[in-house]
Amino acid sequence: MTFLPPLPPQPAGTPWPTEEWPLGNLPTGMDRARFDALVDAPFVHQHGDFGETFAFVAVHKGRLVHERYGPNFGPDVTCPSWSEAKSITQALVGILVGDGKLDIHAPADVREWREATDDPRRAITLDLLLRMSSGLAFIEEYSPDRPSDVVEMLWGKGKDDVAHFAASFPLAHKPGSFYSYASGTTNIVSRCAAQAADAFGPDFERFMRGRLFDPIGMKSPRPKFDKAGTFIGSSFCFSTPRDFARFGLLYMRGGVWDGRRILPPGWVDYARTPTWQQETTPDGPYGAHWWLGLGGPGSFSANGYEGQFTVIAPDIDLILVRNGKAPGTTEKENVRRWLGEIANCFR
Repeated sequence: MTFLPPLPPQPAGTPWPTEEWPLGNLPTGMDRARFDALVDAPFVHQHGDFGETFAFVAVHKGRLVHERYGPNFGPDVTCPSWSEAKSITQALVGILVGDGKLDIHAPADVREWREATDDPRRAITLDLLLRMSSGLAFIEEYSPDRPSDVVEMLWGKGKDDVAHFAASFPLAHKPGSFYSYASGTTNIVSRCAAQAADAFGPDFERFMRGRLFDPIGMKSPRPKFDKAGTFIGSSFCFSTPRDFARFGLLYMRGGVWDGRRILPPGWVDYARTPTWQQETTPDGPYGAHWWLGLGGPGSFSANGYEGQFTVIAPDIDLILVRNGKAPGTTEKENVRRWLGEIANCFR
């Protein structure tokens, strides 16, 4: 059994940020000098050890307690999501599960795998896709001098139909036997969600806004779709940092927003329940389209390329958002450590 720390309720008397974020103060007794020095570091030294920092937002106990922006950025400027969009895709699947239109433990409805009755990919479920355990071959590589399926999918021959491109890969492992992070996986999931909602392109964007974004006050998201009408849920849903924080608050509150249930019961716990990973995996702990542990024990986060993060730490009711451009492995690891140290300032 996996212990999941309880998700804290919205404190009494704290308004929900559907329209505006309620403001609050940093905790009494915090080492303010250390906190200020930590926050200063990536903004004062732009293009240094942390790369370029666009924005930092901290929400504690449901209130916005600190925010800071880099040059040419501010509360109303959208930032790239990159793979934070994967966690948004997970939320959309959850809504459809709650509607009874998707069963994550049934074989995924993927037309490329139905063509032959003996296709072993027919055993792949949405659960395995959400846990990056489908077994499909896919090279997640961003270095320009190395073979890359994700680059080919997003900007090459797969860009017009990202889900078809990803679903056309063969198995490299038996489904469920091997964890391998792959952006193509999410675009298969995204198309499955659109099929269940019977909506593609503009219709699916209306679904996204009507069922997820609008109810929680996310006004800024700009999702990107390919020519086939599939939401590119692996990578592209630009948003303001404050709206990424709203999305984090939805998960902090167990999928309920101001008395309205947005995500089905248990869906957030499903997101933060660890996925089995082989000992040789280079990745950190993973749940279901959410990463685990970045903000301390029991935390979970939406992570994106070049250091986009929305970190949720239930034990201290803290949400941290960082957007920027950390181009190298060292810079990104520095950002990860930085976020963990900031979270510890609240403990």
